[in-house]
Amino acid sequence: MSLSFLSKSEVKRRLVHVSGAAVPLGYLLDVISWRRLTLMMLLFSAVVTVLEFLRLRVGLDWAIYDELTRSYEQTNLAGYALYMYSMTAVALVFEPYVAVPGMLMLAVGDPVSGLLGRTREAGESKRLRTLAAMFLVCLAVSAPILYPLAGSVGLLAAVAGSAGATAADGMKPVVRGYVIDDNASIPPAACLAIAAVLWVVDVPAV
Repeated sequence: MSLSFLSKSEVKRRLVHVSGAAVPLGYLLDVISWRRLTLMMLLFSAVVTVLEFLRLRVGLDWAIYDELTRSYEQTNLAGYALYMYSMTAVALVFEPYVAVPGMLMLAVGDPVSGLLGRTREAGESKRLRTLAAMFLVCLAVSAPILYPLAGSVGLLAAVAGSAGATAADGMKPVVRGYVIDDNASIPPAACLAIAAVLWVVDVPAV
């Protein structure tokens, strides 16, 4: 399949997206503790808040913004900021075995689905084959974490989380002119679905 329809800016966005997987992977590989990970995410979120304030309110116009933001983000919070906020939120709210799959679904699943489908405008849904690929990638990154935790129930939780992430990835609704970006919705949708399944069967915290 040719990816010639992707601009250089789109490719750069995908690469930046995937680079975020280094943080949850660092935890899985015991390179960083969960406490330090959450502190790191809070620091990153503070930095992007300052950058977005300067961009939107002061008029900071670095060339990198032309490369990493889309047209509908010019007057709204950029996707990279929403990405960081959603990652930070799930890291603070959920246990690591719930948060890490959700973080990886955003960092890995979303750019893969983006590479397989043309860039969407706000409110435009993705094709079924792209959503299927998103689901499978999300399942691939979450099942190895959740299955050892709770066996078949963990696998069911991975399926539920992947479905939640895929649903969030499938559409960017517009509410009163504001785009609900999937960078903001994928991790919480995935983590809530995972946590719900584990809660229903009363899987103990580890």
